[in-house]
Amino acid sequence: MLEMFLIPSIALLFLFVYFLNALNVVPEYERGVIFRLGRLLPKAKGPGLVFAFWPIDRIVRVDLRTVTLDVPPQDIITRDNVTVSVNAVVYFRVLDPRLAIVEVVNYLYATSQLAQTTLRSVLGEVELDELLAAREKLNARLQDILDRQTDRWGIKVSLVEIKGVDLPQEMRRAMSRQAEAEREKRAKIIHAEGEYQAAEKLVSAASAIATEPVAIQLRYLQTLTEIGMEQNTTVVFPIPLQMIEGLSGLLGKEKIELPVSRPAEPVTVSRNETHQLQR
Repeated sequence: MLEMFLIPSIALLFLFVYFLNALNVVPEYERGVIFRLGRLLPKAKGPGLVFAFWPIDRIVRVDLRTVTLDVPPQDIITRDNVTVSVNAVVYFRVLDPRLAIVEVVNYLYATSQLAQTTLRSVLGEVELDELLAAREKLNARLQDILDRQTDRWGIKVSLVEIKGVDLPQEMRRAMSRQAEAEREKRAKIIHAEGEYQAAEKLVSAASAIATEPVAIQLRYLQTLTEIGMEQNTTVVFPIPLQMIEGLSGLLGKEKIELPVSRPAEPVTVSRNETHQLQR
């Protein structure tokens, strides 16, 4: 009698365990790609309870969350023959789980290798100045290329960012000298502009003083006041040229007339007088 109930109990227990094994709980951030007798089902299953009856069905879980892929440093020769080391980060997510499983063996590894190759090829076409100054443009170009290449795998590349650019020590010193020279150039230009503006103001001030001669005297008095506030023992007081000219006009200039010598008149001598003189 016991044997009659033992075999059905074992069968029911086996069916119960098989049924529990066929139950699969798929979270909200995952989808289950099911192969039934080796054939891909039209739709991915989930989220919730998904039945996969082994050995007929085989379920493959695919994460739909955004993946952060760190691209290791790549040695790149730029267009102007400068060797740099560049690393980046790629953000992507799976949009079609079926394509991500069927079209590529390992979509994470494939995306990583494609990102490294694209980074070397794109940055090798630009110069160093563009690499340092136009990162947003290069990021958008890298993102567009990777998105088009991974679209057939059911992957959406949302963002690509160049993290760092490592330069050789010689190039760093050359760039620092260039930046220093540029700073000196700007300083000289600003100084020259200041001198030019100061000269224009001095010309305007001289024109205003020329119309009012008293203004220069007031300026002298103001200068003496400023010197006196510093408690100096020596005071240099400039005398205007107009004052000297006025004094010379009052005194006048004396003219000294020198006697003018007249030329000697010729003297006529006869022959007899000449003979007597010879004696």
